[in-house]
Amino acid sequence: MSAGLLATALVRAVLPADALDPDRDEAREWAERELSDPVYDEAQPTPLDRLAQAIGDFIDDLLNPRGDVEWSPVLAIAAIVIAVGLVIAAVLIWGRPRLAHRAGERSALLFGDAETRSAAQLRQAAAAHAAADEWDEAIVVRFRALARGLEERGIVEAPPGTTAQSLARRAQPPFPDHAAGLDAAARAFDDVRYLRRRGTAELYDVVASLDDELVRTTPHRAPGAVLA
Repeated sequence: MSAGLLATALVRAVLPADALDPDRDEAREWAERELSDPVYDEAQPTPLDRLAQAIGDFIDDLLNPRGDVEWSPVLAIAAIVIAVGLVIAAVLIWGRPRLAHRAGERSALLFGDAETRSAAQLRQAAAAHAAADEWDEAIVVRFRALARGLEERGIVEAPPGTTAQSLARRAQPPFPDHAAGLDAAARAFDDVRYLRRRGTAELYDVVASLDDELVRTTPHRAPGAVLA
């Protein structure tokens, strides 16, 4: 398909049916504007994707030789072993950055509010509020630190729309011995944040102690689960 036809097709896909038909230059401009959306960049194949495709094509050629090309069994096995080794190396090199990128996207919003601070920064801010006897803020910020810490460790995700109670439920399988503490911490957050109940030093200690304990605890790995 030519560039002009591709541009026209893209424009027809994004404009209403009753829109005026653009000329070729207008269609190209609109298509370029549409394709500048970051979502298209995210859909592009990563180096790992491209390497996997190349290795897959290589193995296909190996198992289905074209023309007069023949592979000895020993050479074929050696080539497959090398290909597998390249895949493992690629996962180690490029697999983690993609996970880090996803984590970065999650960090923009937490429990309905914009929040880009790390778990360590949130814990420091909560401690400052506690030192000033600002218990409401201390409890809210420390629970956010708990949630952000679980995200940073790759244990529990908190996408937009996650509530304190839902996060506590998601964290219980990897931390079954702290199920009651997670419920209590989530209730403390909701009481102060939404029910406007007065925070206390005792409630702050419930959340802070749990957060500290989870940091020191290795999450339980359920069958089939992937935990960082």
